Amino acid sequence: MKKAMALLMSLFLCFGILQTTAKAAGAGSVLKLGVNDSLTEIEAVSVKDTYYVPLRALSAELKWTITGLQEGIEVAAGDHTVRLLNNDGGLQLPDGTFAAMSTFLKDGKLMVPLRISTYLGYSLTFQPDKYLLRVRDAGALLSDEDFIVQYKDKLTPQAASGTASADTSPATSEAKGRTLYLTFDDGPSATTSELLGIMEKYDAKATFFMLGINMNRYPSQVKQIVKAGYGLGLHGMTHRKEKFYASPAAALAEMAGDNAVLKKISGAETSLIRPPYGSKPYFTQAFRDKVLTQGYHLWDWNVDSEDWRYKEDSGKIYASVMSQVHKLQKSKTNPVILMHDQKATLKVLPRLLETFKKEGYSFAIITKDLKPLNFWKDER
Repeated sequence: MKKAMALLMSLFLCFGILQTTAKAAGAGSVLKLGVNDSLTEIEAVSVKDTYYVPLRALSAELKWTITGLQEGIEVAAGDHTVRLLNNDGGLQLPDGTFAAMSTFLKDGKLMVPLRISTYLGYSLTFQPDKYLLRVRDAGALLSDEDFIVQYKDKLTPQAASGTASADTSPATSEAKGRTLYLTFDDGPSATTSELLGIMEKYDAKATFFMLGINMNRYPSQVKQIVKAGYGLGLHGMTHRKEKFYASPAAALAEMAGDNAVLKKISGAETSLIRPPYGSKPYFTQAFRDKVLTQGYHLWDWNVDSEDWRYKEDSGKIYASVMSQVHKLQKSKTNPVILMHDQKATLKVLPRLLETFKKEGYSFAIITKDLKPLNFWKDER
C-alpha cells in the first residue's frame, strides 16, 4: 500500500511539473524530446498544459511493444505493461486500477501524454527555462546539466507543425466526417487505367489493396498507380480462402509475397493489409498476432459498396453507398469505402464522385500513420 501511494505521489508531482513546463513554453508549443542521451526528432506538443507525443514514434525509440486489443492498446516495456482503453477510457494498470489519460490524433498519429512513460518505469526530467524535456531509464549516462550543454543550440521551442484534433480514430479524423477514404480491392485489372482516368477527372484519391497474381498480370497498371501517388495496400496472393487461411503462417507468407511482387514491379512497399473477404471472421487473434507483429497494419471498411453483389446494377450500388455514407454523417465519422477494381464499378464511380464533391467531401489515401480501422478494433 505504501509503495502504491508513493508511486501515485510521484506521478502527481510529475504531472504537475509537466503542466508547469507546458505553461512556461506557451500554449501549442512544441519541444524536441530527449530520450536518454539523445535529442530525438520526436515532437512533444503542448495541449491544455500537457505535453503529448506520437505513441508509435515514442515506442519505436524506446523499443516498446504495442499490441491491439478489443478494449484498446497494450503497451509493454520490459516487465512493465499498461493498457490505453478505447474512447478515452484512460489508462489501466496491471493491478486493475485506472488513471485518467486522454489521447487524440494529430496528422494521423495517435498522440498520448508523455507521462505514460512514468507508468512503464521511466523518469521524466524538466527544466522549463532551458526547454529541456527528457525521458530516461537506467541506460542514461548524461546528467541533465551535461545534456543541456551538449544540445544547448538545439534546445529551443519549435513551431507547431499542425493543429491537434481531439479524435482518436482515422474514421473520425480532423475533417469531422468530411474526409473520405476510397479503397479498391482485387486489382489491378484490364480496366485499372480507365478507373484511374475517372479518378483524375474528379481529382480524387484512393487506396488500392492489390493481389499479387494480378500485379504480375498487369505490371504497367501497378506502376501507374504508384507513379500517380495513390495509396498502396496488400490483399494477398491468391484470394483463395482455403490457401490464405490455411494457417497464420500461410497468411503471413501471402502478404510478404504480395509485398515482394509490389517491390519488384514498382520499387515500392507497403505495410497496409486487407485480408480476402475482410478480417472477420477468419482473421482471428492467432492470425493477427502472426501477421501484425511483423509491422503490418490491418484495414477493413465502414461502408460496403456491394459492387461485388450488384455488379452491373449501378443504381443499387449508388443507393447502398450513399445510404451508408449519410448514416455516418450523423456521428461525423469519415467513410472508408470498399469497392473493387472491376469493369462494373466504372459505371457507378463517376456518379458517386460527383455526389461526394457536391456534398463537400475531400478525398485522402490511407497511410501507415493512421490508426487502423478494422472489425477487430486491433490498432497495431
